[in-house]
Amino acid sequence: MGGDFGPSVVVPAALDAIEQYPHLKLILVGDEQKLNPLIKSLPPHDHSRLRVQHASEQVLMDDTPSMALRNKKDSSMRVAINMVQSGEAAACVSAGNTGALMAIARFVLKTLPGIDRPAIVYPIPVRVDQAEIGRLRMLDLGANVDCQGDHLFQFAVMGSVLATAIDNIERPRVALLNIGSEEIKGTEAVKQAAALLSATDLNYIGFIEGTEIYQGKADVVVCDGFVGNVALKTSEGVAKMLISYLRREFSQSLYTKFVAMLAIPILRKIKKRFDPGEYNGATFLGLNGVVIKSHGNAPRHSFKKAIIEAMLEVEKNIPEKIRSEVEQYLVKRSTA
Repeated sequence: MGGDFGPSVVVPAALDAIEQYPHLKLILVGDEQKLNPLIKSLPPHDHSRLRVQHASEQVLMDDTPSMALRNKKDSSMRVAINMVQSGEAAACVSAGNTGALMAIARFVLKTLPGIDRPAIVYPIPVRVDQAEIGRLRMLDLGANVDCQGDHLFQFAVMGSVLATAIDNIERPRVALLNIGSEEIKGTEAVKQAAALLSATDLNYIGFIEGTEIYQGKADVVVCDGFVGNVALKTSEGVAKMLISYLRREFSQSLYTKFVAMLAIPILRKIKKRFDPGEYNGATFLGLNGVVIKSHGNAPRHSFKKAIIEAMLEVEKNIPEKIRSEVEQYLVKRSTA
């Protein structure tokens, strides 16, 4: 029920997803009086794959996490997370209040053994070569403002597992985001994480700077939530500024408008490659369950991307893979 558009986007996206994936079953959690009229377009034989679970309350975008956790126990967000905890659902996808979703998910699902804090990880488009665009997984992007070296180490392990399973990278290149590539650079937490990662068989490649994030040098970039969130929002701001600047320049005169018409196919191709909506779906990694956060302003096709991300993570059993990998490293460290 949350996000900028609520059911008007979520329901059509859900219909698109089950049409594309015949094995997928979805539960729409929210006000049944608002949801039922929107699913009338669904063919009768598909009703078994989509149902409504009523929830009488809704977490608003300006609700505090503590308020949503304590006072809205029948919110669509809480009911959906409870269904994951009980096993009635395999994953939860929401476009609602990020802080509330993280607080409820962490309270209900708990973190995996060996994981102190869940992290928000997001796929980011990067340059692979002159012709190809790939993507990396960056974490944490806002869940943990202050981190110790152990936390960054755990993020690295989780990010590597996700990149291996979902992006089909056999040995993901893991890097720590830092203010320089020299060993003496960075906070004590970053230096401690570097030492821990260097002692593992992870494909740890060292420090990278902010200018290298989009150059395709790493498959997983690790940082604390403060740095990660600022880096992501800054990148989005620069992208919006460039788009605005191009639009203004192309509309300056008849000549620039004509040039713009000639450039439309190229511009559309670039937009599609770097459109955040094409990479929608941030994972709350480290929980006993799959929870995916969609952009609050995601349109129909973008919200479907978040549903697909959740489906893939369930199919690849990401929480269990993380549990096994973290346990392996904890045993190694205890016997070292």
